[in-house]
Amino acid sequence: MIRTLKALFETPQQENSKPLQPDLRLAAAALLVETARADFTEDDIELDKLAQLLKTSLKLKQDEVDKLVLDARERVEDATSLYDFTKVINDHCSPDQKLQLISAMWSVAYADGDLSKYEEHLIRQVADLTYVPHSDYISCKLSANV
Repeated sequence: MIRTLKALFETPQQENSKPLQPDLRLAAAALLVETARADFTEDDIELDKLAQLLKTSLKLKQDEVDKLVLDARERVEDATSLYDFTKVINDHCSPDQKLQLISAMWSVAYADGDLSKYEEHLIRQVADLTYVPHSDYISCKLSANV
């Protein structure tokens, strides 16, 4: 799964030669932060899982992960909807990369051993907004709960 999450962030550059990676990283990290917060608690186990996914999949140092998570939290606080994040994902990710993001969201949601209806609803929304088929959404859920 780490390899597949890493693939989410490996994208071509925009036409103006500005790398997309930081925007994709931030959007994906923000959606993972949203997942960790969806049940109205910021559980340390979920936050640790989120940081672990980012660190291993992106091969970042701990201070880089901390900054990315801090930036993502700020973006989440300022966002009025999920559109800010899902637009970046839709514009620059393949269907497989979107599926990998949904899998990562399930991993964060299940990290504390308790899936809340709010976490499930958020992941369903993101799957819908990123055009992930329902059957794939369910497959990711079942795989994460093993």
